[in-house]
Amino acid sequence: MTHDHAHTRSVFTATWPEGFLAYTGHGGLREQGDDISIVASDRPAVSAAMFTRSLFAGPAVVLSRRHAAGRGLRAVTTLAQNANVATGRQGDRNAAEVVRRVAAILAVPEGEVLIGSTGVIGRPLPMTTILPHFDRTAERGVAAFTAGPLDVARAMMTTDTRPKIAVRTVGQARIVGVAKGVGMLEPDMATMLAYVFTDAELSPADLDTALRGAVNRTFNCLSVDTDTSTSDTVAVIANGAAGAVDPALFAEVLADLCLDLTLQLAGDGEGATKLLRVTVARARDHAQAKRIAKSVVNSPLVKTAVHGADPNWGRVLMAIGKNTDDTDIVPGDVTVRFGDIEVYPEEPEADTLGRLVETMSRDEVDIVVTLGLGAAEATVYGCDLSAGYIRVNADYTT
Repeated sequence: MTHDHAHTRSVFTATWPEGFLAYTGHGGLREQGDDISIVASDRPAVSAAMFTRSLFAGPAVVLSRRHAAGRGLRAVTTLAQNANVATGRQGDRNAAEVVRRVAAILAVPEGEVLIGSTGVIGRPLPMTTILPHFDRTAERGVAAFTAGPLDVARAMMTTDTRPKIAVRTVGQARIVGVAKGVGMLEPDMATMLAYVFTDAELSPADLDTALRGAVNRTFNCLSVDTDTSTSDTVAVIANGAAGAVDPALFAEVLADLCLDLTLQLAGDGEGATKLLRVTVARARDHAQAKRIAKSVVNSPLVKTAVHGADPNWGRVLMAIGKNTDDTDIVPGDVTVRFGDIEVYPEEPEADTLGRLVETMSRDEVDIVVTLGLGAAEATVYGCDLSAGYIRVNADYTT
């Protein structure tokens, strides 16, 4: 994938917005490296959050939903490498105990702490190593909170190959986001784990509106493999330390930051070598545009064609055509482009095939479909499908 190296350096040296501090440490969830993180505001804050709609949502999600309802979260703790899902009542108790310990370290109410847990499903948390870890952290107190955004983004990783961070400013305020997730990624309300922290002053209602709008346009337009996680969580915490900002401008900047994180997640999809962007235009309505675009970006045959730089537009037509309830789609009114090259209905000339292969060989591949039905448009994000994806997931727990 291509990157702006100056931008990358600035992001990876980023600091938290005013009033936020963080901790990372090794709690025994993975063999080595930090696997527990805490980010907290040193003052009361307002919050908004969205979660997976999976029927097997983990204890972390169930507990965090209750706490997030108060819109007063001021801390997030994340456990990496273990989802603590399908672990019965003990899993519930373990998640609650982690929150209790973090709240005690921060001297805040338990209801102001959100917990995220990500990794293998069906294994209990290793509380025999986690609890002593929290005991040691409590002894150090605030002196332990010296981690930056890069440290937290790294501590959250599971099969990610690189940390995901995005930074923006709005007025006098700063916004810093961290995220993880490269597989089991077909979000429904959120995406894996993504947390945003800002020192902007906003009402809970404005913050919630901004988050929902941003998620709908970014994280919910992302798919790596069509599978929805049991642990998906996205949250934003605002402590107001930098003063008030215009809510509409904040919403716009937040959406831009979330798109940045979305593209990082898509580009680091398990086994991915290319970012795939699919736009459907001139649809009847936004729902149709998004549905058709998701059908294309999720097609294993389209994804493998992109991986092999094979300009097989027949697979795109297949992916559109299997939406059999969309009876208003007329094949003769549809157009398909790979990059800026139209491949349907006008088949490209033989001398254009070389340019098509070149287009499909890039780090970022764009497929554009027009339906000829209306004015609605949607863009979704994904990646190619390689043998690497199979290898990562075939060996995931062994």
